Amino acid sequence: MSRRVRSAGLDPEADYEEIVRLFGQYDFPWDLEQALSFALFRTYAVPSIGRLLYDTGQFTTDTQRRHDDTALLLAEMVEQGLESEPGRSAVRRMNQMHGRYDISNDDLRYVLATFVVMPNRWINRYGWRRTTSVEDTAGVAYYLRLGRLMGIRDLPRDLAGFERLLDDYEAVHFVFDPKSRAVADATLALLTTFYPRPLAPVVRRFSVAIMDPHLRTAFGYDHPPAWFERASHGALRLRGRVVRLFPERRTPRSVRDSRRIRSYPGGFLIENLGT
Repeated sequence: MSRRVRSAGLDPEADYEEIVRLFGQYDFPWDLEQALSFALFRTYAVPSIGRLLYDTGQFTTDTQRRHDDTALLLAEMVEQGLESEPGRSAVRRMNQMHGRYDISNDDLRYVLATFVVMPNRWINRYGWRRTTSVEDTAGVAYYLRLGRLMGIRDLPRDLAGFERLLDDYEAVHFVFDPKSRAVADATLALLTTFYPRPLAPVVRRFSVAIMDPHLRTAFGYDHPPAWFERASHGALRLRGRVVRLFPERRTPRSVRDSRRIRSYPGGFLIENLGT
Protein backbone atom coordinates (compact mmCIF):
# COMPACT_ATOMS: atom_id res chain seq x y z
CA MET A 1 0.00 0.00 0.00
CA SER A 2 1.42 3.38 -1.05
CA ARG A 3 1.05 6.30 1.35
CA ARG A 4 1.31 9.91 0.39
CA VAL A 5 3.89 12.20 1.91
CA ARG A 6 1.64 14.75 3.60
CA SER A 7 4.17 17.57 3.46
CA ALA A 8 4.66 17.33 -0.32
CA GLY A 9 4.26 20.78 -1.87
CA LEU A 10 4.81 22.67 1.38
CA ASP A 11 7.67 25.13 1.78
CA PRO A 12 9.97 23.98 4.63
CA GLU A 13 11.18 27.51 5.29
CA ALA A 14 7.70 29.04 5.53
CA ASP A 15 5.50 26.06 6.49
CA TYR A 16 7.86 24.35 8.92
CA GLU A 17 5.38 24.29 11.79
CA GLU A 18 2.69 22.60 9.68
CA ILE A 19 5.23 20.09 8.34
CA VAL A 20 6.42 19.26 11.86
CA ARG A 21 2.80 18.78 13.02
CA LEU A 22 1.96 16.46 10.12
CA PHE A 23 5.17 14.53 10.68
CA GLY A 24 4.59 14.06 14.41
CA GLN A 25 0.83 13.75 14.72
CA TYR A 26 0.01 11.72 11.62
CA ASP A 27 3.01 9.95 10.12
CA PHE A 28 5.24 9.05 13.07
CA PRO A 29 3.50 9.68 16.41
CA TRP A 30 4.79 6.50 18.10
CA ASP A 31 8.27 6.85 16.67
CA LEU A 32 8.53 10.49 17.75
CA GLU A 33 7.41 9.60 21.27
CA GLN A 34 10.17 7.01 21.55
CA ALA A 35 12.81 9.09 19.79
CA LEU A 36 12.28 12.21 21.88
CA SER A 37 12.24 10.16 25.08
CA PHE A 38 15.59 8.64 24.18
CA ALA A 39 16.89 12.03 23.02
CA LEU A 40 16.27 13.49 26.47
CA PHE A 41 17.59 10.34 28.11
CA ARG A 42 20.98 10.64 26.41
CA THR A 43 21.45 14.19 27.68
CA TYR A 44 21.78 12.76 31.21
CA ALA A 45 25.13 11.27 30.16
CA VAL A 46 26.61 14.78 30.06
CA PRO A 47 27.58 15.16 33.74
CA SER A 48 26.80 18.89 33.93
CA ILE A 49 23.25 18.04 32.82
CA GLY A 50 22.81 14.79 34.72
CA ARG A 51 24.11 16.26 37.99
CA LEU A 52 21.81 19.28 37.70
CA LEU A 53 18.76 17.08 37.12
CA TYR A 54 19.74 14.86 40.05
CA ASP A 55 20.28 17.83 42.35
CA THR A 56 16.77 19.17 41.70
CA GLY A 57 15.62 16.04 43.55
CA GLN A 58 12.67 15.57 41.21
CA PHE A 59 14.04 13.46 38.37
CA THR A 60 14.64 10.60 40.79
CA THR A 61 11.72 11.10 43.20
CA ASP A 62 8.94 12.36 40.90
CA THR A 63 10.07 10.92 37.58
CA GLN A 64 6.59 10.44 36.13
CA ARG A 65 5.63 14.07 36.59
CA ARG A 66 8.93 15.34 35.19
CA HIS A 67 8.40 13.10 32.16
CA ASP A 68 4.85 14.35 31.72
CA ASP A 69 5.77 18.02 32.14
CA THR A 70 8.49 17.83 29.51
CA ALA A 71 6.29 15.97 27.04
CA LEU A 72 3.35 18.34 27.51
CA LEU A 73 5.41 21.52 27.19
CA LEU A 74 7.05 20.33 23.98
CA ALA A 75 3.68 19.15 22.65
CA GLU A 76 2.00 22.50 23.28
CA MET A 77 4.67 24.17 21.16
CA VAL A 78 4.25 21.72 18.27
CA GLU A 79 0.50 21.20 18.37
CA GLN A 80 -0.54 24.79 19.05
CA GLY A 81 2.34 26.50 17.24
CA LEU A 82 5.32 28.43 18.52
CA GLU A 83 3.69 31.73 17.64
CA SER A 84 0.37 30.90 19.34
CA GLU A 85 -0.46 32.03 22.87
CA PRO A 86 -0.29 28.46 24.29
CA GLY A 87 2.97 27.88 22.41
CA ARG A 88 4.51 31.10 23.70
CA SER A 89 3.29 30.27 27.22
CA ALA A 90 5.02 26.88 27.00
CA VAL A 91 8.27 28.51 25.83
CA ARG A 92 8.01 31.12 28.56
CA ARG A 93 7.49 28.41 31.19
CA MET A 94 10.50 26.47 29.90
CA ASN A 95 12.64 29.59 29.99
CA GLN A 96 11.53 30.31 33.55
CA MET A 97 12.62 26.85 34.64
CA HIS A 98 15.98 27.04 32.87
CA GLY A 99 16.54 30.56 34.19
CA ARG A 100 16.63 29.28 37.76
CA TYR A 101 19.83 27.35 37.10
CA ASP A 102 23.29 28.10 35.76
CA ILE A 103 23.05 26.24 32.43
CA SER A 104 25.73 26.91 29.84
CA ASN A 105 24.87 27.87 26.28
CA ASP A 106 26.87 24.84 25.14
CA ASP A 107 24.65 22.47 27.12
CA LEU A 108 21.50 24.16 25.81
CA ARG A 109 22.82 23.87 22.25
CA TYR A 110 23.50 20.19 22.78
CA VAL A 111 20.05 19.46 24.20
CA LEU A 112 18.44 21.25 21.26
CA ALA A 113 20.64 19.22 18.89
CA THR A 114 19.27 15.99 20.37
CA PHE A 115 15.75 17.12 19.43
CA VAL A 116 16.85 17.78 15.86
CA VAL A 117 19.09 14.78 15.27
CA MET A 118 17.76 11.84 17.25
CA PRO A 119 14.20 11.73 15.81
CA ASN A 120 15.73 11.92 12.34
CA ARG A 121 18.11 9.05 13.08
CA TRP A 122 15.42 6.96 14.77
CA ILE A 123 12.95 7.24 11.89
CA ASN A 124 15.55 6.65 9.21
CA ARG A 125 16.60 3.52 11.08
CA TYR A 126 13.26 2.14 12.25
CA GLY A 127 10.42 4.08 10.61
CA TRP A 128 8.03 2.86 7.93
CA ARG A 129 9.73 5.22 5.48
CA ARG A 130 12.71 7.54 5.48
CA THR A 131 12.41 11.25 6.10
CA THR A 132 12.30 13.61 3.12
CA SER A 133 14.57 16.58 2.53
CA VAL A 134 11.54 18.84 3.06
CA GLU A 135 10.93 17.28 6.49
CA ASP A 136 14.62 17.50 7.41
CA THR A 137 14.78 21.19 6.49
CA ALA A 138 11.51 21.95 8.27
CA GLY A 139 12.69 20.21 11.44
CA VAL A 140 15.83 22.34 11.49
CA ALA A 141 13.83 25.53 10.84
CA TYR A 142 11.42 24.67 13.66
CA TYR A 143 14.15 24.11 16.23
CA LEU A 144 16.11 27.14 15.08
CA ARG A 145 13.02 29.21 15.84
CA LEU A 146 12.60 27.51 19.21
CA GLY A 147 16.29 28.05 19.93
CA ARG A 148 15.94 31.77 19.23
CA LEU A 149 12.92 31.97 21.53
CA MET A 150 15.01 30.28 24.22
CA GLY A 151 17.93 32.66 23.68
CA ILE A 152 20.33 29.91 22.59
CA ARG A 153 23.29 31.28 20.64
CA ASP A 154 25.54 30.00 17.84
CA LEU A 155 23.26 27.31 16.47
CA PRO A 156 24.09 25.36 13.29
CA ARG A 157 22.11 26.20 10.18
CA ASP A 158 21.43 22.72 8.80
CA LEU A 159 20.96 19.09 9.80
CA ALA A 160 24.58 18.16 9.08
CA GLY A 161 25.72 20.94 11.39
CA PHE A 162 23.48 19.73 14.21
CA GLU A 163 24.77 16.19 13.71
CA ARG A 164 28.37 17.36 14.01
CA LEU A 165 27.51 19.39 17.11
CA LEU A 166 25.85 16.39 18.77
CA ASP A 167 28.51 13.84 17.89
CA ASP A 168 31.42 16.11 18.82
CA TYR A 169 29.85 17.15 22.12
CA GLU A 170 29.16 13.57 23.13
CA ALA A 171 32.71 12.49 22.20
CA VAL A 172 34.09 15.03 24.66
CA HIS A 173 31.47 15.12 27.42
CA PHE A 174 30.05 11.60 27.75
CA VAL A 175 31.69 10.22 30.91
CA PHE A 176 30.39 8.23 33.85
CA ASP A 177 28.93 10.12 36.78
CA PRO A 178 26.96 8.46 39.61
CA LYS A 179 24.33 11.20 39.65
CA SER A 180 23.79 10.87 35.91
CA ARG A 181 23.46 7.11 36.37
CA ALA A 182 20.85 7.60 39.11
CA VAL A 183 18.73 9.82 36.84
CA ALA A 184 19.08 7.29 34.01
CA ASP A 185 18.08 4.41 36.29
CA ALA A 186 14.98 6.29 37.50
CA THR A 187 13.97 7.04 33.92
CA LEU A 188 14.43 3.43 32.83
CA ALA A 189 12.37 2.31 35.82
CA LEU A 190 9.57 4.62 34.71
CA LEU A 191 9.79 3.31 31.14
CA THR A 192 9.17 -0.24 32.32
CA THR A 193 5.86 0.84 33.91
CA PHE A 194 4.46 1.67 30.48
CA TYR A 195 4.21 -2.05 29.76
CA PRO A 196 2.71 -5.03 31.64
CA ARG A 197 4.64 -5.62 34.87
CA PRO A 198 5.93 -9.13 33.99
CA LEU A 199 7.70 -7.60 30.99
CA ALA A 200 9.65 -5.05 33.04
CA PRO A 201 13.01 -6.91 32.99
CA VAL A 202 12.75 -7.51 29.24
CA VAL A 203 11.77 -3.89 28.54
CA ARG A 204 14.76 -2.62 30.52
CA ARG A 205 17.14 -5.01 28.80
CA PHE A 206 15.71 -4.11 25.40
CA SER A 207 16.04 -0.37 26.13
CA VAL A 208 19.70 -0.75 27.08
CA ALA A 209 20.33 -2.89 23.98
CA ILE A 210 19.15 -0.20 21.54
CA MET A 211 21.30 2.51 23.12
CA ASP A 212 24.41 3.62 21.28
CA PRO A 213 27.42 1.75 22.74
CA HIS A 214 29.10 4.97 23.87
CA LEU A 215 25.91 5.96 25.72
CA ARG A 216 25.82 2.62 27.55
CA THR A 217 29.46 3.06 28.48
CA ALA A 218 28.83 6.57 29.82
CA PHE A 219 26.10 5.24 32.12
CA GLY A 220 28.10 2.19 33.14
CA TYR A 221 25.53 -0.24 31.76
CA ASP A 222 26.67 -3.70 30.72
CA HIS A 223 26.77 -4.27 26.99
CA PRO A 224 24.27 -6.94 25.92
CA PRO A 225 25.23 -10.02 23.91
CA ALA A 226 25.65 -9.16 20.24
CA TRP A 227 22.76 -11.42 19.25
CA PHE A 228 20.36 -9.66 21.62
CA GLU A 229 21.44 -6.24 20.40
CA ARG A 230 20.87 -7.29 16.77
CA ALA A 231 17.50 -8.81 17.66
CA SER A 232 16.39 -5.65 19.46
CA HIS A 233 17.23 -3.38 16.54
CA GLY A 234 15.71 -5.93 14.17
CA ALA A 235 12.43 -5.94 16.09
CA LEU A 236 12.10 -2.18 15.68
CA ARG A 237 12.91 -2.38 11.96
CA LEU A 238 10.32 -5.15 11.58
CA ARG A 239 7.72 -2.97 13.28
CA GLY A 240 8.41 -0.26 10.70
CA ARG A 241 7.88 -2.68 7.82
CA VAL A 242 4.58 -3.84 9.34
CA VAL A 243 3.36 -0.27 9.95
CA ARG A 244 4.06 0.49 6.27
CA LEU A 245 1.17 -1.87 5.43
CA PHE A 246 -1.32 -0.03 7.64
CA PRO A 247 -3.75 2.55 6.22
CA GLU A 248 -3.00 6.23 6.70
CA ARG A 249 -3.84 7.78 10.04
CA ARG A 250 -6.89 10.00 9.58
CA THR A 251 -6.95 11.80 12.93
CA PRO A 252 -4.05 13.48 14.70
CA ARG A 253 -2.56 11.85 17.77
CA SER A 254 -2.06 14.34 20.57
CA VAL A 255 0.56 13.84 23.26
CA ARG A 256 -1.94 14.81 25.95
CA ASP A 257 -4.00 11.74 24.96
CA SER A 258 -1.08 9.35 25.46
CA ARG A 259 -1.58 6.70 28.12
CA ARG A 260 1.96 7.46 29.27
CA ILE A 261 0.83 10.87 30.55
CA ARG A 262 -0.59 10.12 34.00
CA SER A 263 0.03 13.13 36.22
CA TYR A 264 -2.91 15.33 35.22
CA PRO A 265 -6.12 13.29 34.81
CA GLY A 266 -8.18 16.46 35.29
CA GLY A 267 -6.18 18.61 32.86
CA PHE A 268 -3.29 20.98 33.38
CA LEU A 269 -2.25 24.62 33.28
CA ILE A 270 0.92 25.42 31.37
CA GLU A 271 2.14 27.78 34.08
CA ASN A 272 1.99 24.93 36.64
CA LEU A 273 4.09 22.50 34.62
CA GLY A 274 7.72 21.86 35.50
CA THR A 275 9.91 22.45 38.50
